[in-house]
Amino acid sequence: MSVSPPPAPIAAAANSSGAPFDAAALSAAVKAWALQLGLTGVGVAKIDLPSDEAFFLDWLRSGFNGEMGYMARHGVKRSRPADLIPGTISCISVRMDYWPAEAADAAGTLADGNLAYISRYALGRDYHKVLRARLQTLCDLIQAAIGPFGYRVFTDSAPVLEKALARNAGLGWIGKHTNLIDRDAGSYFFLGEIYLDLELPVDPPSTAHCGSCSACMPACPTGAIVAPYRLDARRCISYLTIELSGSIPVEFRRAIGNRIYGCDDCQLVCPWNKFARPTAEKDFAVRHGLDSSQLIDLFAWSEAEFLEKTIGSAIRRIGYERWLRNIAIALGNAPNSAGVIRALRSRVQHSSASVREHVHWALAQHQSNSVPLHS
Repeated sequence: MSVSPPPAPIAAAANSSGAPFDAAALSAAVKAWALQLGLTGVGVAKIDLPSDEAFFLDWLRSGFNGEMGYMARHGVKRSRPADLIPGTISCISVRMDYWPAEAADAAGTLADGNLAYISRYALGRDYHKVLRARLQTLCDLIQAAIGPFGYRVFTDSAPVLEKALARNAGLGWIGKHTNLIDRDAGSYFFLGEIYLDLELPVDPPSTAHCGSCSACMPACPTGAIVAPYRLDARRCISYLTIELSGSIPVEFRRAIGNRIYGCDDCQLVCPWNKFARPTAEKDFAVRHGLDSSQLIDLFAWSEAEFLEKTIGSAIRRIGYERWLRNIAIALGNAPNSAGVIRALRSRVQHSSASVREHVHWALAQHQSNSVPLHS
């Protein structure tokens, strides 16, 4: 990947070692380097987040984080960058598109109950690895230009209010579904941050453009968007299929449909995503046909196959047991057939109590019109 050489430092401000540099010139260079590195948006944010902190603390008090205890573990460090990383003065926020153009039609996959739907962000390589490497390269370029400075790179890897910072950096506004939206790029992108001890000129924050549109709210299969800009994670399919470790509440199982890892429904209906751009990043290309795989085929994977086929994938983090749990629910919602019944019965005596429970539930869904194995 070709990146232009860093500019010569110009006396104006100073880095951690007291060496001078031109903050405005550095900011412009950072934005140019970021685009050369395949990042599709970059800005510098102010780090004061008082209103976002109040909103976040109220969200926690409502219990909307469910089992995600880590959301509360660090207290206000999540909303106060300088408390998390002492010395932080500025935040560089970046955006990276992920929508794979070659993936099977999302709506078509969701409509076919025999297929598995996996959130489009997870079809390729784990974005944590990809984005973190680019951010580190960006920091290396900064250091080459101005000398040593204090920084830390984040890719959904620490207590950071990344959407609020991205909004402050001008990368988009937080929509009613609580995802970040950009009027020229939609919402199919990842976010990453660099906390640094350099004072850089900040970009103007984005303004909101949802207007009267609320298409995302009724589109949520489980009613997780309980009010505009307010998400109850305990009802969210992404939380239920990825974060929740135990039994998925029965009340949500039918609504999950064939979604076995995450959910894109609120973004699929967002009118701003007509401007979304397919990713040019080869690492985000579809792997193993996971954009339109048969549920029965995925349910037949051994643990060794699961581990082999999810190397370098975000999917691996849920582990094999949750993988089977999620697919069992989808099979319970699938059209009744001998193949579906046979697949479910093959896991009736699985070693995991969680898998067994969800398999029994799935079989019960087919009981009234079950098809004999020999048919």
